[in-house]
Amino acid sequence: MHSETDFPATHTVFNQVEPLADTDLLAGNRALESALAFHTPGLDTTALQSLGAQMGSRAMQTHARLANTHPPVLHSHDRLGRRVDQVEFHPSYHALMDAAAQAGLHGSPWDPAAGEGAHLRRAAAFMLFTEAEPSILCPISMTYAVLPALRGNPAVFEAWAPGLMARAYDPGFKLYRHKRGLTMGMGMTEKQGGSDVRANTTQAIPDGEDAWGPRFKLLGHKWFFSAPMCDAFLVLAQSPAGLSCFFVPRILPDFADPQSPGTVNAIRIQRLKDKLGNHANASSEVEFQHATAWLVGVEGRGVPQILEMGTMTRLDCALGTAGLMRQALSIALHHTSQRQAFGKALIEQALMRNVLADLAIECEAACALSMRLASAFDHASNPHELLMGRLLTPVAKYWICKRGAAFAQEAMECLGGNGYVEEGGEGTMARIYREMPLNSIWEGAGNIMALDLLRALRKGDTAAALARELAPARGAHPALDRLAASLPTRVELMATEMEARRLAQDVALAVQAALLYQTAPTAVFEAFCDSRLGGNWGYSFGTLGAAVDFDAILLRAMPY
Repeated sequence: MHSETDFPATHTVFNQVEPLADTDLLAGNRALESALAFHTPGLDTTALQSLGAQMGSRAMQTHARLANTHPPVLHSHDRLGRRVDQVEFHPSYHALMDAAAQAGLHGSPWDPAAGEGAHLRRAAAFMLFTEAEPSILCPISMTYAVLPALRGNPAVFEAWAPGLMARAYDPGFKLYRHKRGLTMGMGMTEKQGGSDVRANTTQAIPDGEDAWGPRFKLLGHKWFFSAPMCDAFLVLAQSPAGLSCFFVPRILPDFADPQSPGTVNAIRIQRLKDKLGNHANASSEVEFQHATAWLVGVEGRGVPQILEMGTMTRLDCALGTAGLMRQALSIALHHTSQRQAFGKALIEQALMRNVLADLAIECEAACALSMRLASAFDHASNPHELLMGRLLTPVAKYWICKRGAAFAQEAMECLGGNGYVEEGGEGTMARIYREMPLNSIWEGAGNIMALDLLRALRKGDTAAALARELAPARGAHPALDRLAASLPTRVELMATEMEARRLAQDVALAVQAALLYQTAPTAVFEAFCDSRLGGNWGYSFGTLGAAVDFDAILLRAMPY
């Protein structure tokens, strides 16, 4: 018999990096703090500070890992052979959902008592939460988006709004009035149509009227039906008057008996999607076998309802990507500050400094544009803000989400092989990499966003609104001045579909530059304009010019 001490040690473990954990995500995010101060001076950030500490904790990181390691499981039938159509989640999923609901990431901005800057506060919280775990936010985001649309059915809104705005999470599979908090999902996409929802074939058959208004029976399917354990869904279906929007609860009430537990609606979950990432979230395929539904809004006007909801979910796509960028950058900065190579820390190596500074600039620009869009929703009664909300929604969703995947790959490369493994703190980077493409695809891919931009240009004097938006930075940088001078003409001439992506890119870059001029240090603004607008940027991250103030940019970006 031999003991371990009988053999010589093969090596000593050193020069390995401890995971980034137990950090305050808000205190280390100077770009987000600057955006909040710019849009809402004097904002009380106490709740955000608490959330930043919670989401940066090791406990929340563990919940995020477990929720993704143990994905949801569909139980179509119980052991006796009865149809149940329920999805089981790991306890960590429920812990994360509870934290998101308590933070008010779903319905809080719609609460009349929410106060000034409600959408902006919620946007900042959404970004902070995304750094810990983005995929469980799908039902949270959909609840945020569908709540205002429910006003199209006043009776349903009155019954459901208190639960949808409650800062509580209740995973129970039971009637809405017996739950502390509620969530909602959406069902739009079908096999044959994808983004072309007008090709939907699901039928809505009139079935009388009751306390919640015109009632229908749905017969058909949905190819993507996210978060099937939500309490209710907004669904598109073809009614006699055309494509319409319907409210479809999982548990049906008995209006004649308020004490009844209700009955399960005929929503049949066929299977859960096996996705590249987003593993903690259940995305499903369903069939409606004469499922009961109630009309929301005007019959035959379902598409405008969807576009209204899409505006909110697209904001969250931009916010989510910006949050993931921030987490990826923080991990890269933390790793390179501790890891040694060729006699000094990686962050002291010239090429690595260039890469990290370039990522930091991209991350801050994404944060600035996302928060600017959120601010527009807080001031929708202002004509300029209304126009900018319409314009910047497709622009931010297109550009920020397009940049996300390349950003994640470069940040992962900063960790080398350690970033490609699933184990430990570095495993967060692999999860971020898998998650990044989703926001670009979800709620309308790049081409859909470019087309939406063209539609936005037809509503009001968009060229003048854009010129006003860029005016504060006039004269600050020659490259920005040149781009800003060219945009009004391109907007007024209504770029063709072939040019729409380039226009979305250039509007995004111009607005980001103008925002950085007003919120970021000179080093960040000038490096952004010199590279993104001045023609001195290469085709990959890490190609900034040698004159850039790398020290100032990296110091600002450090996560602690």
